[in-house]
Amino acid sequence: MAISLQKGQKVDLTKGKPGMTKLVVGLGWDTNKYDGGFEFDLDSAVFMLTDSGKVGSDKDFVFYGNPKHNSESVVHMGDNLTGAGDGDDEQVKIDLSKVPATIQKIAFTVTIHEAEVRRQNFGQISNAYIHIMDESKNEELIRYDLGEDFSIETAIIVAELYRNNGEWKFNAIGSGFGGGLAALCANFGIDVA
Repeated sequence: MAISLQKGQKVDLTKGKPGMTKLVVGLGWDTNKYDGGFEFDLDSAVFMLTDSGKVGSDKDFVFYGNPKHNSESVVHMGDNLTGAGDGDDEQVKIDLSKVPATIQKIAFTVTIHEAEVRRQNFGQISNAYIHIMDESKNEELIRYDLGEDFSIETAIIVAELYRNNGEWKFNAIGSGFGGGLAALCANFGIDVA
């Protein structure tokens, strides 16, 4: 049975599971009733962070435009342009055994594509979640439902995996940003100019 977390909670992911290295991270959401003339296009992205809390290089930013990290430890499975349908809207595969030793955290984020132009924000999104699956067993390990705490934000740091004493832990963050992808990239040390 999966562990269901609240914002700010942390839990051991790999402790007591020595053979578990391959994960599927699924993110999902629904759009509230909205009549702005545009589809909602939410984009998940992964920032692989060093102990400074920043990326080592732009290649540590994994998203639909750079779907695979050089180490092959993180693979983005593609961009869902509408979020239609049930289940995960976007997925990322993680192989913990291939994560470079310099990477201390793997941050999972979601942004709204062209949010300002389309006048969209996370206040118009509901049922957003992230969950971690053990790929080999197709078993849900951890689930974090974000709730309805957002209003004008256009980017969210959803959660992170981080190293702790040789193990990996999961942190349910749920922190919103204004300024969309550009603000998020700046936060993690990427120059989007």
